[in-house]
Amino acid sequence: MKTMTCEQLGGPCGLEHRGTSADDVIKAQDRHLKDAVAAGDTSHTDALSAMKGRWRNPIGGMGWYRRVKREFAALPEA
Repeated sequence: MKTMTCEQLGGPCGLEHRGTSADDVIKAQDRHLKDAVAAGDTSHTDALSAMKGRWRNPIGGMGWYRRVKREFAALPEA
């Protein structure tokens, strides 16, 4: 199990996401951003827009995805 924060994934806060793979924490970040904005937290709006843009433009979003996978792989097991 490894941990990445919302900030490490491009968001504005320090909420920790835990998972056994980078995909686990990316999915948790996606849910967190959607939930935060739906609850009225405007500080997460830019990160949510960036996340939606990555999924709409998969070729362009691959750079971000590869970076997160490398950073996740380099983290120690918790």
